[in-house]
Amino acid sequence: MDLAAFDYALPEDLIAQTPLADRAASRMLVVDRAAGRWEDRQFHDLPGYLGPGDCLVLNDSRVFPARLFGHRAGVHALPVGRKNPARLEYLTGEVEVLLLRPVDSAAKEWEALVHPGKKMRVGERVTFGEGLEAEVIARRTFGERTLRFLTDRDVFRAVEQIGHIPLPPYIRRQDEPDDRERYQTVFAREPGSAAAPTAGLHFTPEVLETCRARGADVAFVTLHVGLGTFQPIRGEQVEGQMLHSERYRITAENAARMAAARRLVAVGTTSVRTIESAMLAGGLRESNGDTNLFIYPGFQFRATGAMLTNFHLPRTSLLLLVCAFAGKDLAMAAYRHAVEQSYRFYSYGDCMLIV
Repeated sequence: MDLAAFDYALPEDLIAQTPLADRAASRMLVVDRAAGRWEDRQFHDLPGYLGPGDCLVLNDSRVFPARLFGHRAGVHALPVGRKNPARLEYLTGEVEVLLLRPVDSAAKEWEALVHPGKKMRVGERVTFGEGLEAEVIARRTFGERTLRFLTDRDVFRAVEQIGHIPLPPYIRRQDEPDDRERYQTVFAREPGSAAAPTAGLHFTPEVLETCRARGADVAFVTLHVGLGTFQPIRGEQVEGQMLHSERYRITAENAARMAAARRLVAVGTTSVRTIESAMLAGGLRESNGDTNLFIYPGFQFRATGAMLTNFHLPRTSLLLLVCAFAGKDLAMAAYRHAVEQSYRFYSYGDCMLIV
């Protein structure tokens, strides 16, 4: 399957740079798979598509300020001198770190993206604010590193003080204080994501209450968004690609809610991957594990009955998942319609309900 078939043209001015003042004011493109058509609606209309027997599945992972800026400690650099005048620049040059996931129970060691990665060899250290320091202990591909924080402090708390909200690179501005709340769902509980599960950003407590009033139940899963969700697909063929693993959890209570439902309405690709991973592992039950599930056209969905999702970048695993659920031709035609109708795209943009 050729990845080029999942490309589309998008004017840059349709990429949402800021969120709407009202979370629930987004537009919603409703795609009917059985009828092979779509209609333009508003997110406020979502409860009208729900009823008794439906269960919204929401990812309650919380984004933490995983973007850190520091400086190299110069462990492997030569002394400053006439033969090495560049060392001073080397030491003052900024290093950007995106923490992806902890690899030990104490959260002292982390998988991370480091830029510039080529100069960050094993043994090199990075100093951040508030006396926080980390050492590169393993080197991976494409700028990935394993870092060990050299501190007795709680790393999550330290990062909360000095970190930045990791807005996606297509949002061409620096993060602002308001992003700490707005790039977060209203139901976020479990810290651990390096990016927001963006389909959930549209919900308000009032919308959730209206969904319940329509007879729909609500269940929560946790999938901490990391490189597996937003990593680029390398190569031109879809088959054979591998995603990085991401951690997920389903509690017994929420598993029971989902198992009792007639239809699961997954909010976001992360919720889809969580419940489909659970089904492949034995069913919707209490579970705690990792998933690198890559969903693309031809995948057999076992749990997802409908899904709400934002609009995604071309040639990505997220768009491939949407095409797998809606059907490639219908999904790509709906995307072209969304462009023609000037929908707002990506994380802070509008959404699509696929029924």
